[in-house]
Amino acid sequence: MVWLGVLSAQTPDAVPAPSAQIDKPDPQIDKEVKRITAVYALVATHEADPVSADQAIYQGAIPGLLRKLDPHSVFFDPGQFEQLKQMERSTSKGFGTIVSLMPGRVIVLQTLPGTPSARSGMAPGDEILAVNNIRLDRLDLDQLTQFLGQAKQKPAQLYVRRPGAPGLLNLTLIPEEMQSKSVDRAFLLKPGIGYVRVVSWESQTGQQLRYAVEQLGGDKLKGLVIDLRNNPGGIVGAALEACAMFLAPGQTILSVRGRKTAPQEEKAPLGTKPYHFPLAVLVNEKSASASEIVAGALQDHDRATIVGDTSFGKGLVESVFPLSEKTGMALTTALYYTPSGRSIQKPFHGGDFELASTASHPNAQSEFKTDKGRTVRGGGGITPDIVADPAPMTRVSIALEASGSFVSFATEYTHNHKVEQNFEVTPEVLDQFQAYAADRRIQPGVAEWSENREFIENHLKAEILNQALGVEQGDKVEISYDPVVRKALEAVVGQ
Repeated sequence: MVWLGVLSAQTPDAVPAPSAQIDKPDPQIDKEVKRITAVYALVATHEADPVSADQAIYQGAIPGLLRKLDPHSVFFDPGQFEQLKQMERSTSKGFGTIVSLMPGRVIVLQTLPGTPSARSGMAPGDEILAVNNIRLDRLDLDQLTQFLGQAKQKPAQLYVRRPGAPGLLNLTLIPEEMQSKSVDRAFLLKPGIGYVRVVSWESQTGQQLRYAVEQLGGDKLKGLVIDLRNNPGGIVGAALEACAMFLAPGQTILSVRGRKTAPQEEKAPLGTKPYHFPLAVLVNEKSASASEIVAGALQDHDRATIVGDTSFGKGLVESVFPLSEKTGMALTTALYYTPSGRSIQKPFHGGDFELASTASHPNAQSEFKTDKGRTVRGGGGITPDIVADPAPMTRVSIALEASGSFVSFATEYTHNHKVEQNFEVTPEVLDQFQAYAADRRIQPGVAEWSENREFIENHLKAEILNQALGVEQGDKVEISYDPVVRKALEAVVGQ
C-alpha cells in the first residue's frame, strides 16, 4: 500500500541540518576552483548550443564531484532541499488517500477525514483509472509509485470508477500540507504484549513512540515488539530519543568517528526513567541508518532481542550544509559505531568511491561482545539474534495477489454487506471467494487450496476490513499472523 499523503523523500538520511558554515578555502582549493571556472567559461563561450548554468553546475559539476566520494553524499537543488526541510518538519503535501497498488491498478482503501480526497467524495473501493489524462493501466508497479508521488505535488484531475455507478467520476484534488505520522500502528498482540510500528524517524517520532507505549499500558506492559522493518531512517536525534526510553541513564547509544570530526559518544540522558519490560525489535534488509542505531544499541546492551533479517548497513554520518540560492548539500563526514564498537556501514562494492577503503575496514576485528558477553558480528548492518522471514509465497498466493482478486472481491463484498468490528471469514464467505477466483481462471486443486487456506482467510479478512473499517483494522489482522511478528512475540514472552 502507498499513502499518497506522505512524502516519499528521495533524499538521504541526515543529521538535522546544522548551522555549519563553509570554511575559508585554503590556497590549494582556491587554485582548483579557478581551474573549474576557467573550464566553465570556455564551455559557455564556445559550446555550439547555449549552456544552462543550472545544468552545468547543479546537475553536472557538483553531483559529479560528490558521486566519486560515496553513494550518499548528494547535492540538493532548491526543490529537493525544500523537501528535506519538509521531512524534518514532519509535513508533506498530499491528498490524504490510502490505496492498494497493483500493476496497472490503484484501488482506494481509505480517505483520511478532512483531507482533499475525503472532501472530493472519493470512497473506499473506488478505482483510480487516470491522473492528469495519464492512464494507469499502462504502468507497472515502480512506475505507478513514482508517478503518484509526483502527481500529489500539484492539483490533479482524476478519473475514477465506482462499483455499481454508471460512468466515471471526474474529480479534481488540490494537495495540502499535512502532518505525517511516523508511528503509524500501535495495538496489543495479546493481553499485556504491545506492538508498535515506526515507519520513519522524524522530529516528532520520539514523542509519538512514547505516547503509543503509554496508550498500550506504559510500565504495566509485559512486553513490547517494535517493528522497524522497511524503515529507511531519518533524523538521528529521534533515534537517540527512542533509545533513551529503554536504556539505563548514562548508557552509550552510539559513537561517531571521522577525519574532521572529533570522536564523540551519545549516551542516554541522566535523570530519565526508562521502561523495563522485555523488548523485541524487528529489522530487515530495508531497515537502515537511524533504525540500525536503535537496533544496534538495544542489542549491544542486551536490552532487546533482534528478530528478522540483517539490516541494510548504512552507518554514515551525513551533515547537511545549507548553500546559496536555497540549495544544500549532504556530505558524509564520519561513521556511526554501536556501543560495542561495531561499524554499522557495510563495505562498498568495488573501488569506485574515495570512501571505499575506510568503509571496507572500519574495525580491527569482526566479532564484538554485548554487555552480557554474547558475541555479535560487525562488517555491516545489524545481524538479528533470531533469523525469521515472512511466509514464502506459493503458486496460489502469487496468482491471487497478482490478479487483484482479494481487493476486487473485498470491494464487491463491502458494497453488498455491512461489515462489523468482529467480522470473520466464514466457510460461506470462503466458498464465495473460491468461486470468484475460479471465474478469473484461478482454480487450484483441493490439496493446494487447503495448504493455502490460512493465508487466504487472513488476507481476505484484512482486505475486507481495510475497505470497511480502515487500514488500521486490516493491518492488525496481517500483522498478527505475520511469522516474523510471531517469532518476536515468542522471544518477548520467553524473556
